[in-house]
Amino acid sequence: MWIGIVDIETTDFLERGGHIVDLGIAGLNTDTGEIKTLFNSVCREHGMTASERSAWIFSHSDLTIEDVRNAPLLDDLKDEIQRVLLSTAGNTAYNKRFDFSFLVSRGFDIGYELPCPMLMSTPIVKATPIRYGSYKWPSVEESWRHYFPNEPYCEAHRGLDDAKHEARIVYELFKLGHYNVALASTTGGAR
Repeated sequence: MWIGIVDIETTDFLERGGHIVDLGIAGLNTDTGEIKTLFNSVCREHGMTASERSAWIFSHSDLTIEDVRNAPLLDDLKDEIQRVLLSTAGNTAYNKRFDFSFLVSRGFDIGYELPCPMLMSTPIVKATPIRYGSYKWPSVEESWRHYFPNEPYCEAHRGLDDAKHEARIVYELFKLGHYNVALASTTGGAR
């Protein structure tokens, strides 16, 4: 069964007017562990402001403001992205609430939503305890170090690269019996 792992890069948080500037969707075959590219594009949105030129993403990745200026509009990519989202048995994202809130606010139908791998990893990775016996949500890198201690990884903060690494985390959770995709197969499978 193929599921989608979505990763977006933005200029800020949604509630502060951020814009999507990079979007990747990796496909994960839960039967074999194969990971493939379903979608990958830098993009731009109408309404970006001059102050967004100094956004965190441009100093913490190889993405440049020039890449975004020369990118297609997200609106022009919408049909293709929507088709990909609805072609999988289900979709998720590491910190699903962040990524999916942006996409839903732009009018996307996510399709069948699978569990958030960040939340599923929290009691397993046991990153820094916060209080009352609970743990903070682990970053992608913290989860990666837990599941793949012999494979160094530094998050690229690029949509597709991050989505592919997050797909490996999802597959590891699946193999360990901590990630249930059975419901996705009963919702009609890939469309």
